[in-house]
Amino acid sequence: MTIYTSEPGTRLGGRYRLEDRTAAGSGWDAWKAIDETLARPVAVITFAREFPRIAEVVTAARAASRLTDSRLAQVFDVEDAWDRAYIVMEWAAGESLGDMLSGGPIDPDRGARIVAEAAAGLASAHAAGIAHMCLSPASVKWSQTGEVKVIGLGVEAALAGITSEEPVRADTEGLGSLLYAALTGCWPGPDYESLPPAPLADGQPRSPRQVIAGIPVVLSDLACDAMRLRSREGTPAVPTPAEFSQALFAALPPAPIPSATPPPAYRERNLEYGADPYWPGRKRNDEWTGQDGYQAAGYRPTGYEETGWQQGGPQYTQKYPGEYPASPYRDGATAGPRPDGPGRRFEPGGHRAPAAHGRRDRSSVQFAPGQRLPMAILAGIGALLVAAAITAAALWPSGPKPKLASIKPGHTTSVSAITPLTAVRASGFDPLVSASKDPYNENSQYAGYAIDHNPRSAWTTQWYKSAGFGGLKTGAGLMLEMPKAEVYRSVVVTFEANPGADVKILVGDSNARSAANLASMKTVASASDVSGTVTFSITSPVSGKYLVIWFTKLAPMAGRAHWFDGEVFNVSVRGIG
Repeated sequence: MTIYTSEPGTRLGGRYRLEDRTAAGSGWDAWKAIDETLARPVAVITFAREFPRIAEVVTAARAASRLTDSRLAQVFDVEDAWDRAYIVMEWAAGESLGDMLSGGPIDPDRGARIVAEAAAGLASAHAAGIAHMCLSPASVKWSQTGEVKVIGLGVEAALAGITSEEPVRADTEGLGSLLYAALTGCWPGPDYESLPPAPLADGQPRSPRQVIAGIPVVLSDLACDAMRLRSREGTPAVPTPAEFSQALFAALPPAPIPSATPPPAYRERNLEYGADPYWPGRKRNDEWTGQDGYQAAGYRPTGYEETGWQQGGPQYTQKYPGEYPASPYRDGATAGPRPDGPGRRFEPGGHRAPAAHGRRDRSSVQFAPGQRLPMAILAGIGALLVAAAITAAALWPSGPKPKLASIKPGHTTSVSAITPLTAVRASGFDPLVSASKDPYNENSQYAGYAIDHNPRSAWTTQWYKSAGFGGLKTGAGLMLEMPKAEVYRSVVVTFEANPGADVKILVGDSNARSAANLASMKTVASASDVSGTVTFSITSPVSGKYLVIWFTKLAPMAGRAHWFDGEVFNVSVRGIG
């Protein structure tokens, strides 16, 4: 009987602290752990001393560590000493496909897109000679920002002692099984107890369309082809994950691209009723009071009555499902009465101007119930106006026009307009920790998501154990680089929905990763307890090429109250052009 030496609180390699056991097998344990050097969660696999396949697992992990595809969970570290062997891998946040299917099948297009991304990631692994060979719904994870991760590449098969003479075929069939499960909520094999088994006919799983009516034919056929089920005569089986991925993407409608970043209160509601996939635990169309006092439930702002305008939130009119036009309230402009449009009269207070009943008398203007202004008075007013104009023309002095002001020699005047400023790049900014201790520079690889104008993608700091960065530092930030030094007027930032973060806006002339550079930067705006979309107005005329959104306090993560981070979905900057 093997006695396990690993337990919660154990530190491996002087830096990886084991926290929660997430899975276990005969002779091995899987853990969620914390890399205390980089202050980030990681996945760790530990082994009993007598586990027979340590060498095979270590070899598979080292091979997988060479891969760089973002859809494949990375291997960070390997220790192969027989008495303390362990493997450290990327902690893939989000739900597994198995978790998503626990309540039944998901939307066919969504499921197919997840499997297509996983297939594309595996295709890149196959190009390097590495296969998974042990795919299950637990092997694919989907994050809040829509990213797909395949975990356990090569390692899961080595742990289970699975080998294959045709690894590419094994992965293609596994991908077909994942698509089958996504479409039906059933598992077409005997090895996944969390899902009900697929119904059989003549000893093989029925096609997805035979299990659930309405599934698109092309998706049902692709699942059958990838699984090598008997199908229509002359239909070739899909031979590789690369071709399977291409076929799936070709069968899917294009992903919608939002035209602007709406505030979170309205972005979260632009869906049919049901669980919101981008905000787990929250229901679509729940009541939510957004900024400026607008109530998003039903897409109708409070204080306005129906006036013939389409309601899509305040000043948002949906042209297509999932699309918002640019908001006139970006950069902090306040909401006011909507302008009149052709055929639409809008009066202050939100009421349509009353329609005239019958023929209106052209000889009078109705200005109060039962009152009329006589034409004689109107004629007198008109005559007075004409006389005043003639008198003004007669009295206006002739000759050169007077000078309005004198200009001192050596000085010029200019008129500058406030215009949108576009960053050329974004990066994480961690000047308080050395590059050796934080080579990822506060998730710099994801910083581009903050300037891609996509409301569903975001940059986040690393995760910390407290709002004060776990005591490791006093701040961290997101740096935007402009083409040249600019004078800034406003910065509109869409943060995560959870309040609690404190933020400063800094401006500087260097991107050096040093405490001295941080100290040289000017603070031009700040806000506390931020959430949703926040406008930072900048009144001081400070210029600089680099603008930093600097977190001095972090917010609790949604669904993980014992972890803290800073999150930025989008940034819009305006300045003097």
